[in-house]
Amino acid sequence: MGKIMLSVEEKKRFLKALEEDLEFRYAVMGLLGFKEILDRITRLEERQQRLEERQQKLEERFAKLEERIIKLEERQQKLEEKFTQLEERFIKLEERVAKVEERLEQLSRTVTVIAHRFGILTERGFREAMKLVAEDILGVGIVERWTYRDDEGMVYGYPATVEVDLAIHDDKHILVEVKSRASIGDVAELARIGKLYEKVKGIKTHLVLVAGFIDPKAYEAAAKLGVEIRPLLPQTEIYQVLP
Repeated sequence: MGKIMLSVEEKKRFLKALEEDLEFRYAVMGLLGFKEILDRITRLEERQQRLEERQQKLEERFAKLEERIIKLEERQQKLEEKFTQLEERFIKLEERVAKVEERLEQLSRTVTVIAHRFGILTERGFREAMKLVAEDILGVGIVERWTYRDDEGMVYGYPATVEVDLAIHDDKHILVEVKSRASIGDVAELARIGKLYEKVKGIKTHLVLVAGFIDPKAYEAAAKLGVEIRPLLPQTEIYQVLP
């Protein structure tokens, strides 16, 4: 068959029909294979739209995850701050407990001093107090009572029974006297008891006077007579509890 040639007029009518007649245009496109291409393009566009929707959903989920992460970080920071506060409170509580324990120990000593002051300690209580004094102040764990009949009157100027606490540590004999108040007379009395002990036992002693309230003049006398004075409590504590 020979080629079909269209006239110029026919070509014009054909192009005009393509522009104005949609059905005719689709028919021509179908003959030329454009319909399949358009369908594929349509499917690609639909697929791209679905991908965009999925991407949008993923972005929304990612934004929500970021918000959750931020909230978790804020909660973690608050927990760390709270934990730090608890640590600080615990440290302060430990310090308070230590102060209370120290205060109770001082109070116990003060009660002992007051009890001696008013003579309300029993014999057993006195022995326990002396043990506490020996362990805490002298570093000695065994204290016994030395009793001797002073017929010559070396201590009091007349025959009398003399009693004093004795602590022996590393062959060192320590005569200890515990007083609620220590005066010059107490220092002199302990010094005379020390001389009596040395005369009877033939052993030189170390003299210690432990007291709650100490007369300042007693220190001068103790230095001259060889008596060591040990305060049972800091003097500020004694002034608070003893009139």
